[in-house]
Formats: sequence, structure tokens, C-alpha cells
Amino acid sequence: MNGRPPALSRIPEHPRVAVIVPAYGVAHLVGEALRSLQRQTLEEWECVVIDDGAPDDVTAAVAPFLDDRRIRFLATPNGGVSAARNRAIAASSAPLIALLDGDDLFRPSYLETMVAVLEADAEARLATCNARIFGAVARERTCVERRQGSGDGTKGSLADVLDRSFNVYIGTTFRRADFERVGGFDTTMAQSEDFDLWVRLMMLGGHAHYVDAVLGDYRVRPGSASSNAGRMLLGNIKVYEKARSLLAPDRPERELIERLIADNRASLDFEHAMDRIIDGDARKGIAELKKSVAAGQMVGGPVWRLAFLVWQLFPSLARPMLRWRRRAHSRGGSGVGGSAMFTSFVEIEG
Repeated sequence: MNGRPPALSRIPEHPRVAVIVPAYGVAHLVGEALRSLQRQTLEEWECVVIDDGAPDDVTAAVAPFLDDRRIRFLATPNGGVSAARNRAIAASSAPLIALLDGDDLFRPSYLETMVAVLEADAEARLATCNARIFGAVARERTCVERRQGSGDGTKGSLADVLDRSFNVYIGTTFRRADFERVGGFDTTMAQSEDFDLWVRLMMLGGHAHYVDAVLGDYRVRPGSASSNAGRMLLGNIKVYEKARSLLAPDRPERELIERLIADNRASLDFEHAMDRIIDGDARKGIAELKKSVAAGQMVGGPVWRLAFLVWQLFPSLARPMLRWRRRAHSRGGSGVGGSAMFTSFVEIEG
């Protein structure tokens, strides 16, 4: 019915990887995700699609794919994406786990490449890659546009993952044993739950492995969680505070975590100042923004200096200008009212 060769319908006796597909609210898109899975060059996979109490008809959208006996459908009450992923992983058995959100896509060689990396390198805690960002964005681009991490560009350390110099794409593959050791996704995390998992996996030791190839497609939808700067920052702060509590006092990453907490809190103050201006209190909000820039914590440069000069003369212009800036960012533009570090990753959180 969906165009795959009949031979691909067999159940692998020993699946090498379980693909987890949360499909809440994406009934109109999940078929594309599953078709991308069926095109994989590696055939020894199993898949669990979970609807997490979805308001749309995910059941009907997935039904045409269930004659492929590698694909199973799990309907559960709504518990959030972390609970959904945990439940789906528990319902699978393969030693490796790959995440494919119901509105995203795998390129045909994704599983073959990621599985080979993890099967060959026992010290790799996760395998990630580059991906195309598309959908509600100002321009299509890739998740990674600069050298990864502080090392050879292929292997990332815990510090690299913490400071986001090593970007981990949401369509990432990791080991079931490691996932169980760290306790799975944290169901108390309302934001940044994937970043939290990457950090805890990295705290087991070893490294993250990056494949420098575009092997996935990450879709940004209007109003998606990744477009809300304030919530993202709050999620990051929780991840860092949690990591600080788990790291031994003599670990060198603790100093980095303290700096990252301070940076994210400053970015959150910046976002709140923008909110104040947009809500109508331009003079006080502008003063708070200027304080952040003067402290060297937030964005600066000639554009902002010119903006502050204009706002000093015409405070009423600050509100429409910042509203435009925030709308542009929510569509995946490069402008954001936060730190440079925050700018680099806000659009690609899963």
C-alpha cells in the first residue's frame, strides 16, 4: 500500500536497533517519517510508534504501515514526550535505540551508519550526525555549520556537549544499556528533555561520535517548543543544575557548568526585558536590555547600538521592532534576543 518491496515486511529475528517514533499531534506527517524508515539500507530494525493520547487520528495514519511487521503501534494516555519515549523503548528489545520524531525524516543510510559507529566503538555513548532543518524557517540550513567540539571534530567530550560546541541532533542513536543505567528520559522535564539525556549519557564516560554527513531532516513547525526562547532557557538551567548535583566536586566540568548557568540566567533576564517592552513598558525594558549589553553578557554590535540610539529618541519604536525580531526568530531566523551561545542551538532542540 505504501510502495515498499514485500521482502521488507519480514520481522528480523534479532533487530539491531529499535526506532522510537512519538507521534503526538502529527498524524498528517507521521506517514512521511515511516516511509523514510522503510527506505533504510539497514533492514534489521524494529519500530514502535506511540501516540501518547494524541488529539488527532494517529491510529488511522499508522494503520497502513502495520502490515510491515517490524512496525508496532502503541496507544497510551497522554504523559508527555519523555514518558512516551520511555514507554516505547520499554516495549522494544534491540540493543541500540534511535529516535525519530513523527514529523522528521531519516535519510536512507542513517541507521546503517549510526549502528556501524556504535557497534565498532564501545566508548561511544551516542552517535549523531548532521541534518537539514526545514519547514517554518526563514531559510533551510543544516544543524551543524561549524567544527564540532574542541577536539578532532568527530569525538565530543562531556564539556563539549554541555557548552553546545558539540551539537547533538535529536535523531540520535545510543545504547539501551546506557539508557537504562541513567534511568531513561526524565519525565519531570517539560523542556530540554533530550539535552538532559545526552548530558547524563556523557556522564557515564566515553565520548559522543559525530558523523559529518546529512543523514536526517529536522522539521520546524510553527509554534513548536523549540521556538520558545524562555522555556528553552529554563530547561537548560534545570539540566545544568541537575548535572552539577550529579558531578563529583573535583570534576573540572563544574566550573563550566557554573558559567553556563550564569549565562543562561542572563539570557533569561534578556528575554524578560524583551517581554516587558513588547507588553508595553518600553522605558524600563530598554533600560534592562542596555544593562545586559553593557555588562557584555548579551548580543551587541553596531545594529544594537543603533537600535538603542533610535529607542532613546523614539521609545515607542522598540515594541514593534522587537516583536518583528521575535517573530523572525520563531520562523528559524538567525536573530534572537539572547546570548550568542543560545543563538546557536535554539532552533534545533527536539
